[in-house]
Amino acid sequence: MRTTTPEKLVQLQKNQSNIRNICILAHVDHGKTTLADALVASNGIISQRMAGKLRYMDSREDEQTRGITMKSSAISLAVQKDTQEYLVNLIDSPGHVDFSSEVSTAVRLCDGAVVVVDVVEGVCPQTHAVLRQAWLENIKPVLVFNKLDRLIMELKMDPLEAFFHLQVILEQVNLVTNELFTTEIMAKTSNQADGTGQESEESKAGSHDWTIQADDEEEERNIFFSPTQGNVVFASAYDGWGFTINHFADMFSKKLGIKKEVLQKTLWGDFYLNSKTKRIMKGAQSKVKKPLFVQFILENIWAVYESVSVKRDAEMTEKIVKSLDLKISPRDMRHNDPRVKLQAIMGQWLSVSRAVLDVVVDKLPSPLEISEDRVEKLMCSQGQSFLSFPKATQELKDAFIACSTSDNSPVILFVSKMFPVERKMLPQFKQRPLTDAEIQQRREQARRRHLEKMSGSSVVVEQTTNKEVTTSPGTAISGEGATSGTNSEGATSVNGIAMDVKTASKDTKEDEAPTVFVAFARIYSGTVKKGQKLFVLGPKHDPSQIEEGAVRVGQSVEDLGTRDHITAFSVSDLFLFMGRELEHMEEIPAGNLLGIGGLEDHILKSGTVSSTIMCPAFTDLYFDASPIVRVALEPKHAGEMGHLVRGLRLLNQADPCVQVLVQETGEHVIITAGEVHLQRCLDDLRQRYANIELHASSPIVPFRETIINPPKTDMVNEVIQDQPIKTAKTKEFEDDEEVIETGLVEMYTTNQKCCIRIRALPLPDAVTNLLEENVNLLKTLHRFNKAKDYGQNSDVKDTVLEALSHLKSSIRKAFTEEEKSWTDFVDKIWAFGPKRVGPNLLVNQVEGYNRPSVWDLKGSERLFRDFDSSIVGGFQMATLAGPLCEEPIRGVCFVIEKWEYIDMSYVRLARLSESEGDTKLPEENGVPASLSSSLEKTSIIEDVDEKCDNRDKDDDSCEVKDVIKTQRRKEYGPFSGQIISCVIAGCRKAFQTRPQRLMVAMYKCNIQATTDVLGKLYAVLGKRNGSILEGDMTEGSQIFNVVATLPVIESFGFAENIRKKTSGLASPQLVFSHWQVLDVDPFWVPTTEEEYLHFGEKADSENKARQYVNAVRKRKGLKVDEKIVEHAEKQRTLTRNK
Repeated sequence: MRTTTPEKLVQLQKNQSNIRNICILAHVDHGKTTLADALVASNGIISQRMAGKLRYMDSREDEQTRGITMKSSAISLAVQKDTQEYLVNLIDSPGHVDFSSEVSTAVRLCDGAVVVVDVVEGVCPQTHAVLRQAWLENIKPVLVFNKLDRLIMELKMDPLEAFFHLQVILEQVNLVTNELFTTEIMAKTSNQADGTGQESEESKAGSHDWTIQADDEEEERNIFFSPTQGNVVFASAYDGWGFTINHFADMFSKKLGIKKEVLQKTLWGDFYLNSKTKRIMKGAQSKVKKPLFVQFILENIWAVYESVSVKRDAEMTEKIVKSLDLKISPRDMRHNDPRVKLQAIMGQWLSVSRAVLDVVVDKLPSPLEISEDRVEKLMCSQGQSFLSFPKATQELKDAFIACSTSDNSPVILFVSKMFPVERKMLPQFKQRPLTDAEIQQRREQARRRHLEKMSGSSVVVEQTTNKEVTTSPGTAISGEGATSGTNSEGATSVNGIAMDVKTASKDTKEDEAPTVFVAFARIYSGTVKKGQKLFVLGPKHDPSQIEEGAVRVGQSVEDLGTRDHITAFSVSDLFLFMGRELEHMEEIPAGNLLGIGGLEDHILKSGTVSSTIMCPAFTDLYFDASPIVRVALEPKHAGEMGHLVRGLRLLNQADPCVQVLVQETGEHVIITAGEVHLQRCLDDLRQRYANIELHASSPIVPFRETIINPPKTDMVNEVIQDQPIKTAKTKEFEDDEEVIETGLVEMYTTNQKCCIRIRALPLPDAVTNLLEENVNLLKTLHRFNKAKDYGQNSDVKDTVLEALSHLKSSIRKAFTEEEKSWTDFVDKIWAFGPKRVGPNLLVNQVEGYNRPSVWDLKGSERLFRDFDSSIVGGFQMATLAGPLCEEPIRGVCFVIEKWEYIDMSYVRLARLSESEGDTKLPEENGVPASLSSSLEKTSIIEDVDEKCDNRDKDDDSCEVKDVIKTQRRKEYGPFSGQIISCVIAGCRKAFQTRPQRLMVAMYKCNIQATTDVLGKLYAVLGKRNGSILEGDMTEGSQIFNVVATLPVIESFGFAENIRKKTSGLASPQLVFSHWQVLDVDPFWVPTTEEEYLHFGEKADSENKARQYVNAVRKRKGLKVDEKIVEHAEKQRTLTRNK
């Protein structure tokens, strides 16, 4: 029976100091949802017997079928501790790596986290991921060691072995936390050192003391987990028990006469009880004594399991029940299943819900304890200073920290995702419980109907209201009052039989969508009320750029222009999340989680809502796994394309990770995080959003193209001593006049007025990795450079300057370690690409052109050469689609060594005609930018006339004038476009003269398997071109932790295949790891004698790189160089003619 009503929760929401917003985080199958069931059962929402079996928070059918959580779902619980009542808003999150984006949406809304770790499997990859996400969002975690029953029943450990095993796992968890903390401290120290440029003597003298300062900060933040601190819970959620050190310290302090505080510090660790002196001593391990944790806690739990589950000793079980003073029902004691008896005993003695909720209430912060650092991280991005906001915006920080609920406080809330709900599940469409008066009225109607039926009458019509109730045989019945037999939704039932109510109202929409979206949000300030008008602030909204009277507010996203980022809406509905159900609310104060209706047309995935437009947009969510698997979709029937487009729009709004786009070919493509995520998206489209039959293409996996230094060995590992082997592709450029040498080309524009020399070089791996790891920082750099080019003043945050300085020094160091000739490239970087932030470089080596550095954000006016942007544009387009199969280029440096104009007068006139009023100074002839366009154009025409062989200035037959006025426009096109085309062609040709390679996306595969199936596991990995990185056995078990890499293109069906081969004993976790060069030349053919001997003349063994390239080119409709019939031979008859 439920112990909590919505009215009680409404009262608890008003006390912010007693609110706890928490989420449950863990690796897949570590017991999050089972633990959530136990907590939900504490409020009587589900039965204690069904906890762990019902999986109440998993409301989707595929979640129940697969046994994994696929979405974050919330529920509000009331907790009683001592004399205080608390409200715990709990969010259960997925553990599968494909749905890690749901974890990000949950962590953003919480102040604390419960991290669950399976004591048998230990720290797994997703444990690392969730701890990192909690760290980045500045939320405080507590630790739950789950599945302790497996140590007893499966691994058959004795209590002492289990104690040592738990110590090892606790050290592993603390090591992960320490790595996160140390990385942050070292980054701050490094940034400060780079920002100052040189250290003072005092800083040098105290540089060795940073660990001491770090230790002090560790104690303040309590970053480590320790049972003595009370932030570790030992539990078995499935068996319904759990405890903390405090529970047993309270119990044994009365029995032993030892202070509770002393036991709290000594029950965990190397302490033992001296039986003679009755004193607690240190050094249990050295003196071969039982630690207190083993003697007082684990041995008692082991005794219960041994008597109930192992020996099934009824007498011993009765003694344990009496000694613990438990009241177990006779039905449970007589039950044949020992697990039921065990759950009844342990659940009463050590309730897991009480243990976990007590730790949550005591150790995790309330909304009032939000830190200033977290507020600033939420309000301003990495590249923006909080002090750069207007004064009105800075004052909102106080509203955040105060978490005020008054009417005068600004309303600020953040929507982390849009939650799809079936319309029939909304509270207003559910049948409410009948009141006593309504039950009495329906009883009278039933009696009257029965009497009429007995007397032979079949139709009774009573004119009391405008409502007509129609039963299935066509009998019309109406009540005596306006509310009799009818609920607020217009539905009625008699004796439990549902009836339809026909009303005269014509306002209802017959074609309403079956799915509506509810915003999953948290309110940080103010009170949200139904019907209140609020503003939705787009991600690009910046309050510092708001001008008085210049703000345009739209009614939906479709109404907004390119520079408008604010829409207004009225709160249509407010909901309280209760797991599978929603409760309707009139208002919700600050510090709580809530659902908001009416935001479908205003927010796509996440967004900021406020009552003031001076509130900044919240920073973007951090996603640990990026979508990488693409699939093209089309309806089975072409006429249903509209349904598919509408379904894709709904899917894009409902899933925080999926990406939906339309390619240039017209294909509708979805990009997902993995195979399980892809299958869920396809099921949602077919059954929920589009409701049509679909055809899905085979998964489209991205590749990258790169170049390498000439290889030193051939395909049979023979050292290449002479000239590098030339493939069929490199031989094409032997007689090309534009190719000067390998990797160096000289190109001319179509009108022969500009010459550009481009060299292609492979970037060092360290530099490429640095560029990929700092994409967000490069975006910030590009944004500030762009603002500076347009003459806009932007306040650069000191931390951003420090981070950029650190990145620059790291790139310089990586270049220096590779080769000294690379050192000066850092200051001459022209651009990054593709998309201005990619892992490729454009470097300026043009003699006489001192281009401003991209790193200089605080310099003076930036002066560029004419058509500088055309060079950059050509580079961006060249790196976006490489020559192999039109995939993006990675790890290549393009150096511009020469950039000359054949006719400068032509160039100057071309610039004036293409970009009238350009303020950039020309590079030659000393023409100042301050001249007006008309005067400058006149001087250029005079220079052109001098070249016309002393002809009349008005003679239009002049060859130079003819080129400028006619040929440029009609034959060659704009001069800027010619330069872009020239750079694209030059980059591609320079790329092709180098040894080309294809790069494949690689998964990092983590698999836990027993020794029995290890051989089959390795066989499956080998067949799919996987590589084993490590395989270590977990201490105290027969389980191997195998870490391998696997090409993404080979991963489809891998999980199912490996489960079949290992009879379900191994299940992989795949997460994107890196890009790896496929060390095979796509154009390779046998050339040496050894290669002919090994591969044969026809090279019958398949070239994986060529196979991948051809597959991608076929899919994109590009030319494929393959023959239908290869090595054809004439058929002959083997029998002799007689």
